Amino acid sequence: MSFASFSPASPLVLIGAGKMGGALLAGWLAGGLDPAAVVVVDPKPPADTEALLAKAGIVPLAAPPAGVKARLLLLAIKPQMMGGALPALKALIGQGTLTLSIAAGTTVATIAEALGGAIVRAMPNTPAQVGRGVTGLYANQAATAEDRALAGALLSAVGEIGWVESEGLIDAVTAVSGSGPAYVFLLAEVLAEAGVAAGLEPELAARLARQTVSGAGELLYRSDLPPAELRRNVTSPNGTTAAALDVLMAEDGMAPLMIRAVAAAKRRAEELAG
Repeated sequence: MSFASFSPASPLVLIGAGKMGGALLAGWLAGGLDPAAVVVVDPKPPADTEALLAKAGIVPLAAPPAGVKARLLLLAIKPQMMGGALPALKALIGQGTLTLSIAAGTTVATIAEALGGAIVRAMPNTPAQVGRGVTGLYANQAATAEDRALAGALLSAVGEIGWVESEGLIDAVTAVSGSGPAYVFLLAEVLAEAGVAAGLEPELAARLARQTVSGAGELLYRSDLPPAELRRNVTSPNGTTAAALDVLMAEDGMAPLMIRAVAAAKRRAEELAG
């Protein structure tokens, strides 16, 4: 995308440079965002983000700067910190400012009460760091078509996007794709543990599991076939894969377990919204 919307006089202001905020910034900088058009407010960014900022020549600030009106204000702090942080951010809001929040559970109404103006609530995921994220977005009525295009272009620069027309659906997005990378990483963990239980050395089991999960993900990414068809393509009748799938696809297998897991994540997102 073109980052021409941002300049030192009309910057992208990032509030919170943790895992997700740092992942997005890394993707944007790699895509050509001018570091001089970025302001980062985080008194203690994690080491990996600190290294990224140092390489880009961006000095993180402990507090919002005075005299700055953001073109885009990106809220990437934990939901429990939002109430204390929002009042101090009001001074960053100008006539053309778009507020983009990636904080799970913090509603548009909460942000609008403190800041007003155009707001887009988004739920990206950490593969954005390698340009393979996916993000669900919701915009309030104050957001213009230009605001929606800007938010969509920013998140498209680090992966795929999808808009929802009901804010409540952001909680479902959070449960499926926002938290989803952890589910995949867990699959790699437990597959390696199963390999050790089957007699493999831990190092080999971990390597086999890691490459299997990442390789299958890449195959899924490159293929136009639905996941069910890809699964059937590697399942010979009465073969070893079929024997394993009889367990994983049983009534008490992976499908109902994942439904319960996603439902639990969605409930927690709703609880965070209060």
